[in-house]
Amino acid sequence: MTEQGGSARPRAGRAPSMADVAALAGVSHQTVSRVLNDSPQVKGATRERVVAAIAELGYRRNGAARSLAMNRSRRIGMVAAHLGFYGPSMIASSMQDAAHAAGYELALVGLSEPTSASLRAAVDRLLEQMVEVIVVAAAHESVVAAARDLDLPVRLVLTQGVGPEEDHAVGIDQEQGGYAATAHLLDLGHPQVAHVSGPLRWVEAAQRREGWLRAHAERGKEPGLEIEGDWTPPSGHAAGQRIGSDPSVSAVFAANDGMALGVLTGLHEAGRSVPDDVSVVGFDDIPEAAYFWPPLTTVRQDFASLGARAVAQALDALEGTGAAPSSLTVPALVERRSTGAPRRA
Repeated sequence: MTEQGGSARPRAGRAPSMADVAALAGVSHQTVSRVLNDSPQVKGATRERVVAAIAELGYRRNGAARSLAMNRSRRIGMVAAHLGFYGPSMIASSMQDAAHAAGYELALVGLSEPTSASLRAAVDRLLEQMVEVIVVAAAHESVVAAARDLDLPVRLVLTQGVGPEEDHAVGIDQEQGGYAATAHLLDLGHPQVAHVSGPLRWVEAAQRREGWLRAHAERGKEPGLEIEGDWTPPSGHAAGQRIGSDPSVSAVFAANDGMALGVLTGLHEAGRSVPDDVSVVGFDDIPEAAYFWPPLTTVRQDFASLGARAVAQALDALEGTGAAPSSLTVPALVERRSTGAPRRA
């Protein structure tokens, strides 16, 4: 969609960017990129406005421009959110390793906040670096929806918050992971399982919750207590304190290991023994999970494989091979000592 032209100027001391050119010319950054790459898709009058804005601002492309004109910058762009959490940081790290192994560099931009505006700004920064393809790893629903609506001069791959059979997407089956965690507890004999979810506007939190619900429904059981957390140990601790005061709860599925750690602490403080009084399952299998007390039963996500698959899908998209929709990797339940059969009265 074309915007109205303006008099945008870069701040003093900052070189003009593609975004500045787009604002002055009243077009999108995609249109500026197409003009710079001599695309025939841009109409004459629009091209003239962009060229005039480039001249007025003194905008100059970076050193990778020449190689991009030949489609060989050998740079993969990545937009990632919440890099302070284990999963997103591991995806970024594994993608970097896989990109290097394939002879590419990874240009990483973190989202300042999970919004469509932040995503557009991050994508613009990557286009400035002349990336050949962009991978978006952000499981928040607003970012995933905005990413699917982007009109870009390069291909885009999604690697979080995806469902089965999506084009140019790779992911882990979060619903099946939530199902496996819950089914394990129900099949041990617990009458129902409480759930400490992640924030439900995160696609993967909602998917894990769906697995929790499905495991109960398939066994004809009503789901247990539900508490929404925020992925952090303090939110898990608050949930653990609440659960610890409810003697009817004998099993808990926490949607990540950080919250599971908080749940364990809250239960210990309430005088509830794990697993004798309450069994606990987490999600992710962080390196510390085996050293919690007791060692945590959890669902392992293969982030190294996900990073390699994301890079492979990005290169397929770059080559235009028309790869078939990707299936999701199924995570694995890792049984440790935080779960057991319920204590009989």
